[in-house]
Amino acid sequence: MNQDKGIWQWVSHIILAVFCILCIIPFVLLVSASLSSEDSILQNGYAFLPKVFSLDAYEYLTGNMSVIGRAYGITVIVTAIGTAVSLLMTAMLGYGLSRKEIPGYKLYTFLVFFTLLFNGGLVPTYLVYTQMFDVKNTLWALLIPGLLMNGFNVLLARSFFINTIPGPVLESAKIDGAGEYRIFFQMVLPLSLPIMATIGLFTGIMYWNDWNNGLIYITDQKLYSIQILLNQIMQNIEALKTASSAYGDASANAAELPGETARMAIAVIGVLPIMIAYPFFQRFFVKGIAGGAVKG
Repeated sequence: MNQDKGIWQWVSHIILAVFCILCIIPFVLLVSASLSSEDSILQNGYAFLPKVFSLDAYEYLTGNMSVIGRAYGITVIVTAIGTAVSLLMTAMLGYGLSRKEIPGYKLYTFLVFFTLLFNGGLVPTYLVYTQMFDVKNTLWALLIPGLLMNGFNVLLARSFFINTIPGPVLESAKIDGAGEYRIFFQMVLPLSLPIMATIGLFTGIMYWNDWNNGLIYITDQKLYSIQILLNQIMQNIEALKTASSAYGDASANAAELPGETARMAIAVIGVLPIMIAYPFFQRFFVKGIAGGAVKG
């Protein structure tokens, strides 16, 4: 029996190791391509090690460093504020839905669950945010649409509170005279660090990678986030290279712009901060997901 269990563990480890390698391979190719010369990519294709090393793509991007720096700043501000506010609102709503003694908690839970199945659609959502909230060409356009749009996180937090926070602890705090806000901020939140870190990671990644809201609501280039700006740079490169092909020598310099390598460098710049931040939250991830995934 123990021998069968040991063999199964080895098989499981090998399968997981292969799966991890398959996940890492695309990123290795991404970094390698961003450090290769444009001609090498076009002639030889992608390789795990650059056949002709070149920093042309990064030099082209650093030529726009002032614009990229401002876009990075906007993205960092929006991600930090949006994650903090969204996390607080998600935790408060999830905690409220975990208290079954609250009148109408089933109705409120259903309303949150309903948002997972249906939404208002793009046009009504655009009209509400631009005509009622007037967020067009403001930083609010990057913040507000993501604050409470994810019912999954609310239900995840609700399940974690139900399964992890003992009811007698809350009752004893009430008997000692603690109010609801004191119980929530001084008892519930400190005991819910795994789920807070997990939802914070989900929300932070959502804000960092979001380019749809910027594409819809932002036309002022000074308010471009890093995702919108990098996409705009990529479109500009493609337009210049297309013009170069159409007009020949008149646009010869445009033909030398990095295309594939710039696309890869843009992807590296976009994903690098998330890769740096992820290890700090990874240790809470499994515990938070496991605690919130159990049906409450």
